[in-house]
Amino acid sequence: MRLLSPPWHVALALVAACAASLPAQAEYPERPIRMIVGFPPGQATDIVARIAAKQIQDALGKPVIVENKPGAAGSIGSDLVAKADPDGYTLVVGSSGTMAINPSLYSHLPYHPLKDFEPISLLSVVPLFLVVNPSVKAETAADFVKLAKASPGKLNYGSGGSGVTSHLTMELLKYEQGMDLVHVPYKGSPAAATDLIGGQVSAMIDTGAVLLPYARNGKLRVLAVASEKRNPAAPEIPTMEEAGLGHFVAPAWVGLATPKGTPQPVIDKIYQALAKNWTTAPEVGRVLNGLGAEAVVMPPAEFRSYIQSEIDKWAIAVNLAGAKVD
Repeated sequence: MRLLSPPWHVALALVAACAASLPAQAEYPERPIRMIVGFPPGQATDIVARIAAKQIQDALGKPVIVENKPGAAGSIGSDLVAKADPDGYTLVVGSSGTMAINPSLYSHLPYHPLKDFEPISLLSVVPLFLVVNPSVKAETAADFVKLAKASPGKLNYGSGGSGVTSHLTMELLKYEQGMDLVHVPYKGSPAAATDLIGGQVSAMIDTGAVLLPYARNGKLRVLAVASEKRNPAAPEIPTMEEAGLGHFVAPAWVGLATPKGTPQPVIDKIYQALAKNWTTAPEVGRVLNGLGAEAVVMPPAEFRSYIQSEIDKWAIAVNLAGAKVD
């Protein structure tokens, strides 16, 4: 029995259908890519985004345009991207705040970091430093813990606001070390640092970009850094573990994602474009070192797992702090 070949017009239709399903991925990108940042120009997340945009643009040969959509602790920009077409032409540069803290902090967050996005890569980690006013009788982090335990509720600490990374990191440290410190929130880290210098608050945890310049001129004393290893911007500062406080690692971080449903080949192409020179390009190192940050690449699947672990960690901190935004 002879099998009949399908009519020629049917065969052509099948070929055309297959060809139509290929494209977007092999030819990507065909036009400029938008990179949304949920914070104002000049903040750390924005600075990292702009240098990442240039690296991806150089590798892919198409413009990558950074657009700032600030508001609601980065949620406005994130929500915009969550609702965008999943074609790889709208990316979001998020932070540990927008991707890990906000899901627990906000009762009605309009997006979910893993249900509404496809993670592409971690971009940078920004270590946080524990500092005190020089009048505080603590030369080391262990001294500070002993002092706080000896006088429960007598010492206070400043932060850039309720629910921000610096606030929740200190809450985690308080919990792990059994300290009783009073939280004093400010409208931004610079204002908190100003009062720390003035002695209105005793301590603070924040980025090196905020705190190290004051430490170098003697206005603040740095006790430890909450990272796996010492920071190149301040190699003389011990890690929390070296300072005797155990394995306490809680960096702020910045990462890249795209809307849920973006084809995997497109995600892989963006990741490869970023990873090509991200950790070796001198200009990237120069910019990030200025922030006290480190360039990092992390494959999409690994980054997804990292985000989940961070969501779990910060949920504990939000609960401990009693911080909630309706």
